[in-house]
This record gives sequence, C-alpha cells and structure tokens, in this order.
Amino acid sequence: MLAAPEGIERIRERHPEVEIFVAKVDRELNDKGYILPGLGDAGDRAFGAPVKVQ
Repeated sequence: MLAAPEGIERIRERHPEVEIFVAKVDRELNDKGYILPGLGDAGDRAFGAPVKVQ
C-alpha cells in the first residue's frame, strides 16, 4: 500500500489512535489528488480502464 504525507496527516488528525502501516510513503499529492510519483496507470488497470496497445 502506498500513502502520501497528506493522507497520513489527515488520518492522524481524525483518528490519532489508529496505527498506520504502509509499504512506501511517496512525496506528495498532485492537484488531482494522485500520489506522486505513484504507480502510473496501475490503478487504472486494476479498476477496469482499457489498456492502450502501442
């Protein structure tokens, strides 16, 4: 599981009693709320977006 600092902070503010375990903390969220650098199109593929064949 990936996380961004903004997401971890939000959880800590709302639920300070919850322990958070992640595999990697990426550097930030972009203006669309995507984790950067993230996994690229892995999320799209996992949720059914078509694969572009080149």
